[in-house]
Amino acid sequence: MKATIWHNPKCGTSRKTLAILEETPGVEVEVVEYLKTPFTRDKLVQLFADAGMTPADAIRKMGTDAEERGLPDMTADAILDEMAANPAYVNRPFVETEKGVRFCRPQDKVLEIL
Repeated sequence: MKATIWHNPKCGTSRKTLAILEETPGVEVEVVEYLKTPFTRDKLVQLFADAGMTPADAIRKMGTDAEERGLPDMTADAILDEMAANPAYVNRPFVETEKGVRFCRPQDKVLEIL
């Protein structure tokens, strides 16, 4: 099984999720450091839809100026534009496998798609 994780190595939850993936037999892990390789807007739309989330649900508020800039009050389209322009506004980690997409907070959520 292939698993793609949108990862930030500075995030403890993201590191723990990656460790689960790497320790699971039969899982081939693709790591996308999304701060270096940003999401496309279309990919964000797909990830959020497949995870059953809205763009507002996925805003990273801690450690960003998202609230000061008014992201939580913006339309979904405007939030997506901001996230595509600045991937730090996307909370993490997201993991995608053939079984679906999960926003892995807590990290054990990844087990649902393995």
